[in-house]
Amino acid sequence: MGALLYVLILVYLRKGWGAIPLFSSPQTSSKHVSILIAARNEEDNIARTIEAVLQQNYPAAQLELIIVDDHSTDKTADIVRTYADRGVKLLQLQVGDKLNSYKKYAITKAIEMASGEIIVTTDADCRMGPDWIRTIMAYFDKHDSYLVSSPVAYSEEKSRFEELQTLEFLYLIGLGAAGIGNGNPTTCNGANLAYRRDVFFEMGGFKGIDNLASGDDELFLHKVAEKYADKIGFCKSRDAIVYTDAKPDLASFISQRKRWASKSTKYKDKKVIFLGVCIWLFNLALICSLIGFVVLLPSLNWWLLTAFALKLIIEFIFLLPVLSFAKRLELLKYLPFLTVIHTFYMVYIGIAGNIGKYDWKGRQVN
Repeated sequence: MGALLYVLILVYLRKGWGAIPLFSSPQTSSKHVSILIAARNEEDNIARTIEAVLQQNYPAAQLELIIVDDHSTDKTADIVRTYADRGVKLLQLQVGDKLNSYKKYAITKAIEMASGEIIVTTDADCRMGPDWIRTIMAYFDKHDSYLVSSPVAYSEEKSRFEELQTLEFLYLIGLGAAGIGNGNPTTCNGANLAYRRDVFFEMGGFKGIDNLASGDDELFLHKVAEKYADKIGFCKSRDAIVYTDAKPDLASFISQRKRWASKSTKYKDKKVIFLGVCIWLFNLALICSLIGFVVLLPSLNWWLLTAFALKLIIEFIFLLPVLSFAKRLELLKYLPFLTVIHTFYMVYIGIAGNIGKYDWKGRQVN
């Protein structure tokens, strides 16, 4: 029963992905855009990201880049200052150890000083093509959007472990896009998120979700969706993809995913909670069945094999168009392995992400 429910959920989400057409437009918007980056100890990455933003195929007079230095202890701020003559603005936080959500505070302060009518957030370790902003702004113009989520992908992988992460991450990006395609926005990624500045203030910014370290993306998406779900879009364009790096080791990967999972405690939309619980329970049932197969009732192996086969088939059906869009079809070779280990990972992260603390950028946060 659980396997069939999981299949139905992914069929529904596959429909949502398919409902979003590929987007392209030769038009250049007249909108003024403010790109915001919250950075902490990113001296190895920040210059590359700044260069990618400054090379955008968008009128320089309509583009503003604000970088918020979140108490870095390295040379991040010094590097940003070298770009002052090219219009890059630096805002340094001076709040010490008073907050649990430094990133939301950083984004809020940057928005307060921003002059753009559209706010675009990304991260300090990201790369973008030259038509990134032009494409997203053209999407805003065409659809009169209030909030636009755009694709994020890992690239430049250095190991099979990082390639596995890329496959799993594209699955998550696909789920977020599919929810928007079905008219039920559930997830997005702050490395490539844009929204109207006036809508941010209308929603009260991050008020009500500012006590959680994570959630500047998904939880704000949910706030907007409560009132303007039909004004939320997904820019399905390869020109709009932001590229970043997978985690180099298991410890940093688990820490990141625990941080992401911690947001689920603040979800208010019962449909989102129901979806997450169903997927978690299905994976838990698979683990219980595996234990039963090995220890108790080996004669019931047909049920276990059937459930895993259904999981593999429906995940292949869902991922095929997503990977085709990202031009990463070669990653499908990892799907059988990921289908199995993802079962254990989902159950563990579902628990670990909602209890205790995790490390982020050298900080222990709740």
